[in-house]
Amino acid sequence: MEFNLSTFVLEIINFLILIWILQRLFYKPLLAVIAKRKQFIDQSLSEAKNLKLQAEQQCNLYENRQKLWEQEKQAAVNALHRQLEAERRASLDKLNADLELERQKAAVLLSKQQRELQQQAEKQALQNGAKFAGMLLQQSAGPELEARLFALLIDKLTALPEACKLYLTTLGTKKSVPVKITSAYPLSVEMRQQLEQKLGLLINSQINFQYHQDQALIAGLRMDIGAWVLNANLQHELISFTEIDYEPD
Repeated sequence: MEFNLSTFVLEIINFLILIWILQRLFYKPLLAVIAKRKQFIDQSLSEAKNLKLQAEQQCNLYENRQKLWEQEKQAAVNALHRQLEAERRASLDKLNADLELERQKAAVLLSKQQRELQQQAEKQALQNGAKFAGMLLQQSAGPELEARLFALLIDKLTALPEACKLYLTTLGTKKSVPVKITSAYPLSVEMRQQLEQKLGLLINSQINFQYHQDQALIAGLRMDIGAWVLNANLQHELISFTEIDYEPD
């Protein structure tokens, strides 16, 4: 094969033209597409990285919020337990106080009932004793005992309190003073005269003596002068014996 210089030169020129054409029409657009694709890939990677970073931040934020919520929930549960425990203790203390108050009331009521029962028993015993004593006195009473009680009444008229004397003195302003004298046994004439003489010294007015007899007195006398009553008889003493005032301790 002969070497043809002109052909060789033409081949070189065609090759250079081909390279220029390729570079002009194909390589630069390809490089532009590759660069654009690379830019898109880099941008996508950057966005993906940003999304991953945001996702990690959101995940951390969620975890922090989850921990904070757990702490708040635990704190709320603890506070609720403390409140319930405080209310339970307060209710228990109030219940114990109410029970103690009720026990005290029950104890006071029981003590009062016991005192009342004891007083009733004592009073009943006194009444029974008075009845028994009354029966014995009725069997043993007589004019002799009444005479001694009459003497006791005369002594009472001799040593009256000042208030009684003042009352009898005020009766002297009336025209007639009724005096009711009740005895268990009939009074003798001497007894009546002695009693009327004694009262005449105390009452400076006309006295209307009224004599009555009542065996319920057992022995002794009862004298009614207006609103004032003077007793010297066994019935009154027995009644006074049974009517005892009980004062609370």
